[in-house]
Amino acid sequence: MHNLGAFAVILDEASRVLLCHRTDFDAWNLPGGKVESLEAPWKAAQREVLEEVGLVVRVERLIGIYSVPEQKTVAFTFLCTRAGGNIRLSDEADDIQWFHRDHLPSSTLPRHVERIEDAFNECGDTWLRVQT
Repeated sequence: MHNLGAFAVILDEASRVLLCHRTDFDAWNLPGGKVESLEAPWKAAQREVLEEVGLVVRVERLIGIYSVPEQKTVAFTFLCTRAGGNIRLSDEADDIQWFHRDHLPSSTLPRHVERIEDAFNECGDTWLRVQT
């Protein structure tokens, strides 16, 4: 059985991506997390963004579906835009910043770097990837 995850690539007016620094270990990642029972993945992404970073987001499109076999997870990643709220720290994020895609922190999770790159792909296709 797989776990389902949902993550958000949130871009600002300057095409910077919002990342949050995890409280449990030294890594930057996209806001997101587990899809709850009977919850739609896009609604999970919106809920997780609000919980982790305090923003209300509008889901624009599905970027990709990512299988992470060693974690027994299938993760949906959505392109989102800010629709309200205020950035704030949480139990899961002890730092939150906007980054240009060419200047992501070195401790950004590699799977999330790949998802960010997929968001910037000009073709607009939905990606189906296995991530190790």
